Amino acid sequence: MKHYTFLLVTFLFLTSCSKELSFKEETFEKKSTLPCKSNCPKISLKIPIAQNIPIISDSINKKVFSVLKEIIYFGDKPFQSTDYNDLTASFINSYEEMHTKFPDDKFGWEAKVEGNLEYQSDSILNIKINHYTFTGGAHGYQGYRSLLFNPKTGKSITTNQLFKSEKDFKAFAEKQFRTKYKIPTNGSINATGLMFENEKFNLPLNIFYTKDGLLLYYNSYEAASYADGPKELLLPYTQINDYLVFK
Repeated sequence: MKHYTFLLVTFLFLTSCSKELSFKEETFEKKSTLPCKSNCPKISLKIPIAQNIPIISDSINKKVFSVLKEIIYFGDKPFQSTDYNDLTASFINSYEEMHTKFPDDKFGWEAKVEGNLEYQSDSILNIKINHYTFTGGAHGYQGYRSLLFNPKTGKSITTNQLFKSEKDFKAFAEKQFRTKYKIPTNGSINATGLMFENEKFNLPLNIFYTKDGLLLYYNSYEAASYADGPKELLLPYTQINDYLVFK
């Protein structure tokens, strides 16, 4: 009997180990029920959902959801939503409450989010979030978010964990950035009209792994004005492999 129990446990262990982390795309959409002729308020979310390995998948999915709650909100705090259907409903409900208070305001809200698996290796997994939101004002806001994970644990990887020496990589990246954007070597990093805080070069909030190299991506307002748009710098792996912890 013990022999059969041992075989059963071994079989279940091997079966679970044979599973691979994978993703399926799910879409969540909702529109306002209030009458409208144009620019009708709507929200659309297309999200890669991790599956097959519960502990790892749950960790990744929870992080992705928490980031979307930060992106899709109106007011001072993110919505207290517990799932994507609730999140889309909260966005539309906020619009309808605002419309009830100010019925003469003619503006339509919109939120559109598309996530995809940008890069995957044995040591790192990168989900890219392309998002656009408009809740009134002169224009909406469009940007990208990079979510980095350890595929073996599902835990998030932060920027300071990416490099053997962040200081050394930052110095290298600044030289490449100055070259691309024709910024004088000995001048201020903002000499050509950029808007780096304290006039010091900084790595962006979002770094992407791509098939061609590491992409440093500065969203609008992060390093330049909205009119100047986002800035980016692609560094081939052949130039930076010695700096990287994850490849």
